[in-house]
Amino acid sequence: MSTRILDRQTVYDGWLSLARLSVMMPNGAIEERHVEDHGTAVALLPFDPARKTAILISQPRIPVLLAREPDLLEVVAGRVEAEGPDHTVRKEAIEEAGLRLRTAERIAHIWSMPTISTERVHLYLAEYDVADRIGAGGGAMDENECITVHELPLARIWADVAAGRISDAKTLILIQALRIRRPELFD
Repeated sequence: MSTRILDRQTVYDGWLSLARLSVMMPNGAIEERHVEDHGTAVALLPFDPARKTAILISQPRIPVLLAREPDLLEVVAGRVEAEGPDHTVRKEAIEEAGLRLRTAERIAHIWSMPTISTERVHLYLAEYDVADRIGAGGGAMDENECITVHELPLARIWADVAAGRISDAKTLILIQALRIRRPELFD
């Protein structure tokens, strides 16, 4: 017997949607499950191979605030728009980091939290140089994101990973992916 959805009720529908589902499990048991859906996302780690730096951002995250922890260092990210992930990643790079992308390499499409969320994230790496920094970043004005842009040496970022100071999953994955592909940048 396979898992089947028997019933779905929308509990909330706004910036995200929350549904309550009745699910028949493979053993025949019927269980209640809750699912959050706010769409597909992109995440980008821009890096400058000549200067061995990368751009990370920080911004207020209310769940982090509720946990009484400091702001996270994160990669550039956002929800995929109608034009698709390749368009969205370029738009987010300009909005959040003030960075024009020449190319962006998609390296994975991951489930962020499959226990409760439908969100999948397209992960990208992209090279940049000083000439590609065309703005201040900080986020879209109409979204009140309050983003701070951090250009940091990759060696320092890796030291933060090793010390457990980078705790955002998409950021960890992208830093590790870059280190596997370009270990010489972390010296």
